[in-house]
Amino acid sequence: MIESYKDLIVWKKSLELTREIYIATEGFPREELFGLTSQMRRCSVSIPSNIAEGRSRGTKKDFVQFLRIALGSATELQTQIEIVKILPKIQHTNLGKSEGLLIEVIKMLHVMIKKLLI
Repeated sequence: MIESYKDLIVWKKSLELTREIYIATEGFPREELFGLTSQMRRCSVSIPSNIAEGRSRGTKKDFVQFLRIALGSATELQTQIEIVKILPKIQHTNLGKSEGLLIEVIKMLHVMIKKLLI
């Protein structure tokens, strides 16, 4: 039985993702501090935050809405990872673990939204 957002595997995975994004972006050039570094970190933080807020709202409709917002942040992060791959100064950054976690989180969010809408 799920009693709290803290019991949700997707929330736990998204926390792990946030940690990995913070670690990966530590090596970005200083000039990216207010660019990709900040944006990627904010997106990653937004995912578990919206899952938690939606679950705490108490209605299925609200939960779905916040899961969709989390999904939007996840796909935004996915795009930013693709941008990192094409930028010469940071394309060497190892984002493999982050990408794997992100794909898992996106799949889980899709499944949760689909099941809650049934």
